[in-house]
Amino acid sequence: MLYELAKLALKLYTVPKALPALESYTTTGSGHGRLLGCWETEHGVIVGRLLLLREFDDAAALADERQRVLTSSDPFGIGEHLEAFEVESYAQFPFLPPIRTGRYGDVYEFRTYRLKVGGLVPTMAGWEAAIPERTQLAPLTTAMYGLDGAPRITHIWPFPSLDERLAIRRTSYERGIWPPANGPENIAHATSAIAFPVGFSPLS
Repeated sequence: MLYELAKLALKLYTVPKALPALESYTTTGSGHGRLLGCWETEHGVIVGRLLLLREFDDAAALADERQRVLTSSDPFGIGEHLEAFEVESYAQFPFLPPIRTGRYGDVYEFRTYRLKVGGLVPTMAGWEAAIPERTQLAPLTTAMYGLDGAPRITHIWPFPSLDERLAIRRTSYERGIWPPANGPENIAHATSAIAFPVGFSPLS
């Protein structure tokens, strides 16, 4: 399986108008992949911003949908509401189980680390060793490495609340569970986004 994370920047105050059309695009028809989640970000740039995670059977299916989106006058079925969009391709860390949809938390954190040259393999090795204990504190939705653009990983974590997020992160650090070995020293640049599942998101 391969994954696409789309970052959709919408015109101000158009998210409620766009969501029904986006739901229709991602859940009906063929060739659009399997919808895993859709979230609205709350912090950072003041603009309607959605994050869309989809799963594809293989590289050909992902490429076909990418071509469709890039050449469409109505990308994602919400062209009239879009200011801009970015699409990124990922493969999941090979030791993780398949992404399972369901209800996990009201708050999701998306963390993306741009890696130093040669940093991917040692980063994954550290994660493989640390993730069993870390996920006893809170579940992991996925951790993926980029197949295009700069070398990077993106990991997605659900939390019951923002307060719980802080408490879990503090506990994992105090117990020496997290960050994993080979992690911080291989990060060139890091970003974090807090997002909330929309009504039709299979991951919620």
